[in-house]
Amino acid sequence: MTESPTDLDDLLRAIRACRVCAGKLPHEPRPVVQAGIGARILVIGQAPGSKVHASGLAWDDDSGDRLRGWTGLSHEDFYDPDRVAHMPSGFCYPGKGNGGDLPPRPECAPLWHPPLRAALPEVRLTLLVGQYAQKRYLPRSFAANLTDAVHRWREAPEGLVPLPHPAWRSRLWMAKQPWFESEMLPDLRARIAQALGD
Repeated sequence: MTESPTDLDDLLRAIRACRVCAGKLPHEPRPVVQAGIGARILVIGQAPGSKVHASGLAWDDDSGDRLRGWTGLSHEDFYDPDRVAHMPSGFCYPGKGNGGDLPPRPECAPLWHPPLRAALPEVRLTLLVGQYAQKRYLPRSFAANLTDAVHRWREAPEGLVPLPHPAWRSRLWMAKQPWFESEMLPDLRARIAQALGD
């Protein structure tokens, strides 16, 4: 790519056509992204899992069901690009490692996050889902770990909300952090409704 696309549709086409990691993945690249010019909420997650790689639809798995439950968003709203944008830390499924999926490829975020964020002028609330998004967008000194970051959600920079990754393990995490369900989730849902203007 010789120049950075300025039109959102062109940018999305360029992202979906990206082959920067070809040969470094255990499969053909299939970047997963969703965005519309009117999006008020931006979800920055980790990287697509194998089910999302197969379908091409962001959060199209059990983790997505759990995340939608946390946010209170309907399936229709969650997948409306003019309401909610999805921009993972790594746009392609990185493959399996010993303890689960491999980390997101490091090439994606520096290459595609700045132009995509710049192309979404209406975003009012950004959900930082998991440690990779939080390490990139929260101040370095903000929190010692993911639990601390999520517990301090009220102190996060304006417009940013740290969340745990909604994998099946999050149920165990939630059992040890009762404040997450009783305090944070109602606040999160209120912020989402405000961002959407509902």
